[in-house]
Amino acid sequence: MGTFINIAQFITSLGLLILLHEFGHFITARMFKIRVDKFYMFFDFLFPLPGVLNFSLFKKKIGDTEYGIGWFPMGGYVQIAGMIDENLDTEQMKKPAEPWEFRAHPAWQRLIVMLGGIIVNVLLAFVIYAMILFTWGEKKIPMSSLVDGIECSDSLGTAVGFRTGDKIISVDNKPVKYLDDLRIEILLGQTVQIDRNGEKVELTLPKDFIDQIATSEKFGFGNPRTPAIFAEFTKGSVNKDAGLKEFDRVVGINDTLHVKFYDELVSYLKLFAGQSITLNVERNAVNVVVPVKITSDGKIGAAFARRPEDLVRLGIVSEEIRSYGFFESFPAGVAMTFDKLNFYVRQFKMIFTPSTGGYKHIGGFKSMAKMFGDEWIWEDFWNRTAFLSIVLAFMNLLPIPALDGGHVVFTLYEMITRRAPSVKVLTYAQYVGMALLLFLMLYANLNDFVHFFK
Repeated sequence: MGTFINIAQFITSLGLLILLHEFGHFITARMFKIRVDKFYMFFDFLFPLPGVLNFSLFKKKIGDTEYGIGWFPMGGYVQIAGMIDENLDTEQMKKPAEPWEFRAHPAWQRLIVMLGGIIVNVLLAFVIYAMILFTWGEKKIPMSSLVDGIECSDSLGTAVGFRTGDKIISVDNKPVKYLDDLRIEILLGQTVQIDRNGEKVELTLPKDFIDQIATSEKFGFGNPRTPAIFAEFTKGSVNKDAGLKEFDRVVGINDTLHVKFYDELVSYLKLFAGQSITLNVERNAVNVVVPVKITSDGKIGAAFARRPEDLVRLGIVSEEIRSYGFFESFPAGVAMTFDKLNFYVRQFKMIFTPSTGGYKHIGGFKSMAKMFGDEWIWEDFWNRTAFLSIVLAFMNLLPIPALDGGHVVFTLYEMITRRAPSVKVLTYAQYVGMALLLFLMLYANLNDFVHFFK
């Protein structure tokens, strides 16, 4: 069921974004009285081969426009009369320009039509973030509330130099104020400044750190260091009838070992692998002894309170909450949109810097779907959708032929030089752009396929 919900969220989000992006082109074209021949959700041909496997799942012509749903679920398109686009229809271009054609309109109008989808995506992100802030407010955990520092539970973090109990001061000498920003700042950073037992320590991160993390698929550092507070038994646990209760706090083992933190408990349990022990537990200010069995790999088959929302609820960390009025939420939504855009541009730059190795982990549809959870939580769904809208706007603005940004470049060239590129140049550019997009799509989805079997 969780997988179904995950896929359903991804398809709903992506479908909405594609539809609204193409609507941006459609409505700006109609605004200038340019005819739109087709408005399609998904492609009705084998992209990027417009003459191959042409069929629709649904289509209906209303006025001059054929509205439909294609069979190839990579994106969508509007076919604007008198324009070289995904369909590569050059026959019309051999005839004299008609007043209702794209090519017959001034360059500034054509520029707006080309930017229409991007503009809608950005405006959509503004609105979604504003409504998120208005409905749920903004909740953040300040780094200052991590009084016991962070936990470092993997060899990769240790190899870099992180230690359990470290208090992160800044990344690249820029203060990290909230826990929500810590991981991404470390991923995109070069140096980390740490308070370690009152001494300032600076770590230099490897250039290929993002590659190392993506390869290991672990980020076992940066979580708050927390006490060992029991949440629930895992499925098939050998201790399901042991008597531990939710919110029990483990403070010792066998009346001899003192346990203050979850990471200490994990280390101690490995010493008793395959044995039976007693846990000293604090329950409602009363000390309780609970016998448990330890598996051969040093575990008791239990989950502990580790999620940020659980830590806030238990008072282990604090949370800053800010509410927004309706009108106040809109400028805050704009600010949040540009913050997310800045983060994505930084991420994009790092991924395509060869020395980081990030390009090896470019993901396709599966990676995008992983952004969504196995539960349909509306706040999370809209957050992911707003971010994808920003990603879609940015990617479409890239100056690659076949993307909106490529068309924008040719239009700007015409506005500056007063000369329009020939149909032949536009056609070949479209071929090159579509081939490049196909290569990137195959590469990204092949990465997903390879990682799935690792």
